[in-house]
Amino acid sequence: MPIRILDSTTIARIAAGEVVERPASVVKELVENALDAAAGRIEIEVRGGGVNFIRVSDNGTGIAASEVELAFTRHATSKIRGAADLDNIVSLGFRGEALPSIAAVADVEMLTCAENETAGTLVVLSDGKLVRRAAQARPRGTTVVVRNLFQRVPARLKFLKSPATENAHIANVVSQYALAYPETAFSLVVDGRESLHTTGSGSLLDAIASVYGLDVAGKMLPVAVENGWQRSPSPQVKVAGMVSAPEVARAGRGVLSFFVNRRWVASRLLSYAVEEAYRGLILSGRYPVVVLNIMLPPTEVDVNIHPAKSEVKFRHESEIFRVVHHAVRQSLLAKMPVPELKEPTAIYEVKESVSPRMEMVSPEGTVRRDDVSPAPVPAGVPVLRVLGQAMGCYIVAEGPDGIYLIDQHAAHERVRYEALKRQHASRKPEVQGLLVPAVFEVAPRQEAVMKSCLPELSAFGFVLEIFGERAYLVRAVPALLGGDDWQSALRETIDGLITEESSRWREKMTVSLACHGAVRRGHILTDDEMRALVRQLEGAENPHTCPHGRPTMIRLGTAHLEREFGRSG
Repeated sequence: MPIRILDSTTIARIAAGEVVERPASVVKELVENALDAAAGRIEIEVRGGGVNFIRVSDNGTGIAASEVELAFTRHATSKIRGAADLDNIVSLGFRGEALPSIAAVADVEMLTCAENETAGTLVVLSDGKLVRRAAQARPRGTTVVVRNLFQRVPARLKFLKSPATENAHIANVVSQYALAYPETAFSLVVDGRESLHTTGSGSLLDAIASVYGLDVAGKMLPVAVENGWQRSPSPQVKVAGMVSAPEVARAGRGVLSFFVNRRWVASRLLSYAVEEAYRGLILSGRYPVVVLNIMLPPTEVDVNIHPAKSEVKFRHESEIFRVVHHAVRQSLLAKMPVPELKEPTAIYEVKESVSPRMEMVSPEGTVRRDDVSPAPVPAGVPVLRVLGQAMGCYIVAEGPDGIYLIDQHAAHERVRYEALKRQHASRKPEVQGLLVPAVFEVAPRQEAVMKSCLPELSAFGFVLEIFGERAYLVRAVPALLGGDDWQSALRETIDGLITEESSRWREKMTVSLACHGAVRRGHILTDDEMRALVRQLEGAENPHTCPHGRPTMIRLGTAHLEREFGRSG
């Protein structure tokens, strides 16, 4: 095929693919434009996961009538004037790609009015081309409506997730900028229901309460450090924001919010600095709620390294790490001089009297080999005698063909997983009523998924009902979670569904709920508890792996032990 220049439509759609990944990308670009326009109020409405309809309206500076059409020309921008300005970017947008990229993959309407203009200007674009222009009344500000996103790009459309998942991504974008700009009032309406509302009071704590709820807001600690490192000449560096007390921890990094000069970014460096600051205060695999803004001279950070401007490059990475780590750690130590390590977990309880007889397990198949070259676990395992517990993690048992090491967490997880599956299949889940109904609040990014998966939650034994905006009244929980911290289990389950297709929600819920309450590493079990767990594992359909595929046990064969001790032959 000969080399040729692509037509302008194809070029525009290729370029749009770098900027507009999903509906949330459209919302992000339009919200950033509104913030650059000094908006004090931003209203967002979406329908159908953002594919059918997106509207972003603000009261910012607006666009002059003579420049409205120019705004949809690629690389037309008011943010910078030339290459020299790329080293001193102070705005969120600067490339002039957002509006033309959106117009290339959707139908777009813009109504805008600049200050001192007697009327606003309406423009309508289809397939990136202007089809209508008219004068229309509007107060100062801009409204952009996006319809039929990706309808002319079916390859991109088919890769989108369910509307609930896309709504969750949109809610996350709006939540992040509500945290970055607490002085701006945000409103998000999803399919006719308000999902987020902030007052624009200027208080970060108010914004955190709107996004995460009053319970989390009440356990946040302030962080404030200025001029964080000494260099000649010394750049002015400020770290400001709030971090949660150690007892407020989540299972995923989605609660880590970082802003660099108020730009929402993803940064492994900043995540690692915070995680190290919390080392020893929260359990491994758990993450605090963090809202941090790092303010530094624009010349000290490169924001032009990612098509979506979601990543940055610091000129002095090691110094930024040290400043952020120090700021968070000092805040924690100042407010919590005696940190308390807690983990909401179930204590494994023996449901019935277990005699100290030997128990039988019947795993099938072969498990992996490791340092000690374990022998395969045979299909029919003989009677086992529980010897004890090793390293607070493994049950040690003896059989006529060797020594068995059973991972207590993996084993308990398998038992709980199959119990949940049986209850779900029977459509008669065992529930435990709460003495006092509890109010369960969700974050905006969780709200769409929570609303969509209510039938699945009910099938697992959660008895709940909608109780106001982003709140649910819980009257009963699955009996299997009765002694656990069911709030954390439910919250982490919802978090795990955000990026999943709805067709996989049932399996994802089963695995998540089973894992949450399973006995943890480091929990000391009594002899009766160990024997009961081994006996329950015996009845499992697949006792040799946990729901994640890890082995529940390995065997050190008699022949292997005798060979290692020089007793063979």
